[in-house]
Amino acid sequence: MNNIEEQLAVEKQRLENQKAPKELKNRLRATLDAAPSRKSKRIAPIWKAAAILILIAAIFGSNYNALAYYGKQLFGFEELMGDTLKQLNDKGMGQSMEEKITLKDGTDFTINGIIADANQLVMYYTLFNPHGLDQSHEPIRLDSISGFWTKSHPASGTSVLNEEQTEIKGIMTFDSVNPFAKKLTLHYMQMPYTAEQMSEGTLTFSYNPNQALQTLLRQSINKTLKVDQGSLTFQSITATPTQTVVRGTIRVDNYDRVPNALDGIKLRANGIEIPIKGSGSQSAYGSKISFEIRYDALPQQIQDLELIMGHFVGYQSLDKKLSLANVSGDSFKLSEENLWIKDVSVTADQVEVTIATEDDVMLDGVSIETQDENTPLQTTVRQDLVKQADGTLLKQRTLLFNTKNKPEYLLIKGMHYMKAYNKTIEIPVK
Repeated sequence: MNNIEEQLAVEKQRLENQKAPKELKNRLRATLDAAPSRKSKRIAPIWKAAAILILIAAIFGSNYNALAYYGKQLFGFEELMGDTLKQLNDKGMGQSMEEKITLKDGTDFTINGIIADANQLVMYYTLFNPHGLDQSHEPIRLDSISGFWTKSHPASGTSVLNEEQTEIKGIMTFDSVNPFAKKLTLHYMQMPYTAEQMSEGTLTFSYNPNQALQTLLRQSINKTLKVDQGSLTFQSITATPTQTVVRGTIRVDNYDRVPNALDGIKLRANGIEIPIKGSGSQSAYGSKISFEIRYDALPQQIQDLELIMGHFVGYQSLDKKLSLANVSGDSFKLSEENLWIKDVSVTADQVEVTIATEDDVMLDGVSIETQDENTPLQTTVRQDLVKQADGTLLKQRTLLFNTKNKPEYLLIKGMHYMKAYNKTIEIPVK
């Protein structure tokens, strides 16, 4: 019993010397204030100390994501970090580790650390081979992370090779992991010279959910905006120290006709635009598509928050009839956009019309016309982005028509394009 009392006394002294975070003090105070009053009883010192330990363990164990974790900084990754990750790393936020495996070609792969929150898991890793890294192929491909109720897929990554070509420092982001997982397993594919030599592998490492970063804002939106061929519903926003994610659903018939349509949706906090980091979508059921847009982290203090649908995919009816009699450098006006006819040729098999438009334009209902016939578009080939003298990029492609008659006109029924909507949703900040 004396030995137990000595251990508890030491632990009690250690706890008294630590400063609890402000939010922890407030929660303990609120809990004590809310407790009903009772007649005082004499409690032995040993049970007082034990009760304190149990209370602290309960608070930390059941509310792991309410406290920020300060570990040690990771070095050598500064070149790859954006401003947000740099600031978090400077504060030592994350979990450092040195989990290493050796690949078949002798390259060491090391997980140096992770930083996790409700939006994503960021993994810092190193590839090292003293004899040099073969640049003809990537030695390893990171496929996914699994764990307790966790199947996390990679979202983005970046890396840098040192001058000696012996070391690669990399950062890979994954979907968020389950907050109750205690161990995580990285699934990877070793990538040797041929596909036949590829092999799967795993690396399991400890994960402490108590060290996940606090969610700063989780807010429902539930607002719908109409566009030319459907509508978007913005469902929620989740802001964490690493990034901000807006999620919702799309019911738009021509959503896939324009690349990166979600990139025209902006997030503004305190009147300042938050940089967009990426977006993605996937089919849900029926005609509904779920989406998410990833932005940089929000400022610490938020007075106002709003989403602005500046541009999104739209549709414009045209019914244009463009003459092909004389190909020149002049452009044809298609409502808000322009079209250039670069070349018209008749081959032994077909008619080829080469055109150029802005990158976001996709034509609809295209055909060519002669005096005797109207021939619809068969297919489009050789689509390239061509840089102009002023630095702008035009999408140039060749339209193929199944006829041998020289056309007189190019007919265009309509076009899909990135249309300016400029609609705003104000998000309540609690």
